[in-house]
Amino acid sequence: MKLDRGSNQRKNKRWLTGEFSHESTLFCVINDGECLFDKADDFSPLYLNKTQLPTVQLNSCIYLGKGSLDKESIAKAGVDEAVARSVFAIDFTKLRFSTQEDLHDIGQWQNLRKVTANLSAIDASILALAKGLVHWHISHQFCGQCGQINRLIEAGHARRCDNCRNMTFPRTDPAVIMLVERMFADGIPRCLLGRNANWPEGMYSTLAGFVDPGETLEQTVIREVFEEATIMVENPQYIASQPWPFPASIMLGFTAVATSEAIATSQDDLDHAQWFSREQLNDFQASSVDKNESEQVGDNSDNPQYKMSSVDSISSYLLNAWRKKQIGQY
Repeated sequence: MKLDRGSNQRKNKRWLTGEFSHESTLFCVINDGECLFDKADDFSPLYLNKTQLPTVQLNSCIYLGKGSLDKESIAKAGVDEAVARSVFAIDFTKLRFSTQEDLHDIGQWQNLRKVTANLSAIDASILALAKGLVHWHISHQFCGQCGQINRLIEAGHARRCDNCRNMTFPRTDPAVIMLVERMFADGIPRCLLGRNANWPEGMYSTLAGFVDPGETLEQTVIREVFEEATIMVENPQYIASQPWPFPASIMLGFTAVATSEAIATSQDDLDHAQWFSREQLNDFQASSVDKNESEQVGDNSDNPQYKMSSVDSISSYLLNAWRKKQIGQY
């Protein structure tokens, strides 16, 4: 089930107060950018109920939406009915001295990026939204026009300056990520992948970059591929998108066809880039934080040399779709 964010209702103070006070309402807690998970299970988000947060006030909460959580999450939150319920986010860094229950006794703080692949769709949606909005509030506490304090309004989906009344809304930074392909002289199509020097050894990914002001998405695809690998491309085609709240991006997936072949990378962008065939992709591992660490994408090698990015990333989606000939020209 998708998360109903209540865009039309959350401006209604009476409605919002009712949702906040309802006994079925749950709270998603963020602490220094990390999410609260069950202490006994690294991959089970821990939602709190109102009795566990008796001092929390509505004006310090962010309304995330309403959805049906899985039965395990419901049970751990101490509520019974597996029905659609409202969920609010709380920045625990502001509450740690007033909360009566020590959350460290019942939960653990986890980096969302490391566990997203193991979450249900509804949990991933809730935690990604919570993390993104909490980060936005922390980084926008002062008015960009006059420098005075601005405050949370509209259930946490906007801020307003106390002085000049300027309103600010959550930002999302668009970035393109592209599967670049080329048919080589030997009749074998290959895709272009690159790696950053800070990544785990052997990890390669599709190229990506942020959209510049005044630039179309297609222009960004062409510019970014040339900047990172000195490869000319044409015919960018949109495929899919993925929210990426690390801290506030949306990844827009494309395919593109390369019209040149020789790669030259800049150390500022990529440590290395090269062309890979579908057969080579079959030997990649898919990076994972699961208990099994990683899983084989194909069956052609017991000791793969390379790794894809995490299985929940749009990069892996694009690579697997191209490997299966579901996208691309070749």
